[in-house]
Amino acid sequence: MQKFTQLTAVAAPMDASNIDTDQIIPKQFLLAVDRKGFGKHLFHTWRYLDEAETMPNPDFVLNKPCYQNAKFIVARHNFGNGSSREHAPWALLDFGIRAIIASSFADIFSNNSLGNGLLLVRLTEDEIEEIMQALKTNPGMQISVDLENCCVKVNEKTYSFSLDPFRRHCILEGLDAISLTLEHEDAISAYEAKRPDWIKKGVGI
Repeated sequence: MQKFTQLTAVAAPMDASNIDTDQIIPKQFLLAVDRKGFGKHLFHTWRYLDEAETMPNPDFVLNKPCYQNAKFIVARHNFGNGSSREHAPWALLDFGIRAIIASSFADIFSNNSLGNGLLLVRLTEDEIEEIMQALKTNPGMQISVDLENCCVKVNEKTYSFSLDPFRRHCILEGLDAISLTLEHEDAISAYEAKRPDWIKKGVGI
């Protein structure tokens, strides 16, 4: 999992509420269990005018030239509602999105995202409105997201946010569930070494 500490990059204003996981990555693309390769299908219905994905929709925010290299998405409330598919954060990360800034997130999407290293920044609706207007006034503007100090900087203004300490530690250090387990590899090996030989060999199982 890629570490996230501080990043200054372009933020794309996605001025909508209730953006669900089927919009993020439609069900017809959930054919693989590898985390890679889903980015090309991100927001399929909105990004393309055809099913073959050969005709980009010029009106969709992420297709506009000034947002081609966006690393942040700013949206309204209840981002990621809908089905529990973990492919949604996989698609966002594979596309290059490192953080979503919104006023609220669906619970399952939140757990899936934070577990995969996609930072979710929760701000108030008024703060989201201020940031949204700033981004619309200055298309392609960069903002800074600082997880070490838990703040977002837009122009000269700073917005503070909070994150569960455990989740914050994992994202700062780039630790997913497997990495956390491997931190105890010596203890696991020591425990396995003490097991009787018949268990190690699977006798009687």
